[in-house]
Amino acid sequence: MKKLLLLILISLVVISGCTKQKKTDSSEKVEVVFWHAMGGPLGDALTMLIKEFNDSHSDIYINAIAMGNYTALSQKIMAAVQTGNQPDISQVYESWTSNMMEGDVLRPVAEFIAEDDSFGDEDLADFYPVFINCNTIDGQLVSFPFNKSVRVMYYNKDILFQNNLDPNKPPKDWSEFRQMCRDLTLDIDGDGTPDRYGTTIKINAWQFENLLLQAGGDILSEDGTKPLFNSTAGVEALEYLTGILNVDKTAYISPGYDGQNDFLASKVVFYEDSSVSIAYMKNIGIDFNMGIGSVPIKDTKRNLISGTNVAIFKSKDKRVELAAWEFVKWFTSAEITAKWSEYTYYMPVRRSAFQQPNIKKRLLSNPEIKAVYDQLEFSTFEPQISEWFETRKNLEDQVIEKVLRGASTPQAALDKAAKNLTKMLAEK
Repeated sequence: MKKLLLLILISLVVISGCTKQKKTDSSEKVEVVFWHAMGGPLGDALTMLIKEFNDSHSDIYINAIAMGNYTALSQKIMAAVQTGNQPDISQVYESWTSNMMEGDVLRPVAEFIAEDDSFGDEDLADFYPVFINCNTIDGQLVSFPFNKSVRVMYYNKDILFQNNLDPNKPPKDWSEFRQMCRDLTLDIDGDGTPDRYGTTIKINAWQFENLLLQAGGDILSEDGTKPLFNSTAGVEALEYLTGILNVDKTAYISPGYDGQNDFLASKVVFYEDSSVSIAYMKNIGIDFNMGIGSVPIKDTKRNLISGTNVAIFKSKDKRVELAAWEFVKWFTSAEITAKWSEYTYYMPVRRSAFQQPNIKKRLLSNPEIKAVYDQLEFSTFEPQISEWFETRKNLEDQVIEKVLRGASTPQAALDKAAKNLTKMLAEK
């Protein structure tokens, strides 16, 4: 109890230091406090764009405050809401938004759109449907897309070329991918351990969810009341991973950034991760011809987007809310979402972004990347229920890792996770 009280006290001290009193005099700039979790090259890109906004808007100042990571951001938002010291805008996951709407602390984006003559139906129609749908709760557009990514297959073009494979044609489906991994895994010294692996596997719920969808499955029932991930498709997804790992022996489990680093060292041919991983890899340095393609599919092209949205919190000062909306609207304009994608490889949220010169140039120099962007046409999103935050972690720790390490069968692990989620939903 003492530790809990200390943590709450620390959170409140941090929050009080991060949330500044807004200027309300009509002759002064309106300050908008923005909490985020962007770091590294992604944080640098965000800082650059916020500076561009501040420099071009004489009446608004965006005060961006980095909270370290998403876990810390979540904890600080929840603590801030309890004391009424929340920021003006913040990155949020769908599962967080549901709780905050119940707490009546957000100003839905739909309310701003209804009063904004410069933003209408034509603008909304320009957004990919998945980005509107994942921000809509109970029929109301609550938040807006911010940093959205898709899964990508990175691959070493040089190794494909050296093995008489077309470097511009990465594997398109599960079967082809497994075969290429078998062909390209190499034990140079004959000690029984590969010196080069076809791929590597990270304990990751996002990958499992993608495979589940590709096998024709669903995460939850349409009304969000029943888990469906323990279906035949869920078992197929896990068996696909265990087949690569334990049957073909063309992969290994890589924690953290080990897989990425081994890929950069040409010890791995295919590396699957977020579309933004390239921003970090470019920072480190890539000394081979790297290909970027869509992830291999099975029965469907359905895939899951990841990343956060941005939400506007209620304020006692209407000017602050309107200034926050002005920033959100600016950040999701065709020009700026194209810049954001150019700098970070996050997905552009508007179709018209592909008419921007920077995105056209990228597609011209890397034609295979078009397949990555095309995934947006078949994308969906994670459950919006607050219980999914815990369930997602449970899938990684109690399902994926246990199955991959042989501590459980796929069906038994999935059934246990589904039972746990069903219990949580019943207790709401």
